Amino acid sequence: MIALLRRDLRLAIRAGGGFGLGLAFFLIVVVLVPFGVGPETALLQRIAPGMLWVASLLAALLSLDRIFALDFEDGSLPLLATSPLPLEAVGLIKALAHWMTTGLPLTIAAPALGFLLSLAPDAYPFLLLSLLIGTPALSMIGTFGAALTVGLRRGGLLLSLLVLPLYVPTLIFGAEAVRRGADGLDPTGALLLLGGITAGCFALLPFATAAVLRINLR
Repeated sequence: MIALLRRDLRLAIRAGGGFGLGLAFFLIVVVLVPFGVGPETALLQRIAPGMLWVASLLAALLSLDRIFALDFEDGSLPLLATSPLPLEAVGLIKALAHWMTTGLPLTIAAPALGFLLSLAPDAYPFLLLSLLIGTPALSMIGTFGAALTVGLRRGGLLLSLLVLPLYVPTLIFGAEAVRRGADGLDPTGALLLLGGITAGCFALLPFATAAVLRINLR
């Protein structure tokens, strides 16, 4: 499992779907928002929680189609399916590798980019916490979507259409936790719901991912 994780991390970085691409997209979105809505601090502060979460979500989409595509193209995916390692574990490792190369860097960079949107000072801890809890769910859902579209030509657009509706609950509760923190309210409820979504994704989606891969590899 550790060897597969290391391999996926190397492939993600070498293929251009790692740290740089997601962070660059995140930065571009955050920088462009003030040009679109205006430089008013009060307005930017109000929309900052939602915009930061939307930018993180879209940045996570960029590398989803590479999760299984590279393995399918070089023929290693059928070998993984017949290896002693269960496909459920393969799905978990793929999701972990995606999170480590996309979700974790976005979480670390988010406070600095929140400053560009005049995010309220009280919201920074909850921004970090919500992204740390919620971005693993984005990676696990994305891994399931990548398994659905593996082997399809131009499956990137279809993958986005399949995954985006599943991202909505995570987006709602993640942004709500940051918004409540910015307003001085208790964000515990939103964070617990966000954690429940992530726990549910990791409890159920590895089995769904493995089942879909078996069907697509027949």
